[in-house]
Amino acid sequence: MSTKTSNAVYEGTGLRFTVHTGSGHAIVLDNVEGDAGPRPVEMLLAGQAGCTGMDVISILQKKRLTVTRYEVAVTAEQRDRQPATFTRADVVHIVEGPTVDEASVRRAIELSATKYCSVAAMLSAGTVEIHHRYRIVGAAGIAPIEGEVMVTGPNADPDNLARA
Repeated sequence: MSTKTSNAVYEGTGLRFTVHTGSGHAIVLDNVEGDAGPRPVEMLLAGQAGCTGMDVISILQKKRLTVTRYEVAVTAEQRDRQPATFTRADVVHIVEGPTVDEASVRRAIELSATKYCSVAAMLSAGTVEIHHRYRIVGAAGIAPIEGEVMVTGPNADPDNLARA
């Protein structure tokens, strides 16, 4: 088992904090009034996008696919009442490249959602229903291919996501 750490230091202005991570990085967090950095809840979405993105691009690279552009877009719905938890998230992988095939993209997303992405596992184990989707853009003149790979959460068991 590993331990991760963060330390948030109040900067003395509004609600601004500088968070120092155990890996030696600093991130400024703020609210809408100060607006010197992202909101803490936005960092959850950033973590989801980065975590699954790293998984998927790594898998596609191992398959030796030519990916000319890759983006992960995460949109989430949040409750109006407190605590304002997320209830649904749409994670869309936008993949471009002349040799990118749908089966490889689907499998890479499935592996990320069910085996590798710790952020997705944590969110889907809680209150979030996550829709894992893709959009593949190939050669010019060919219509993009879109689809949904799977839905995980809410209240998913991280040890049984592959069976969901």
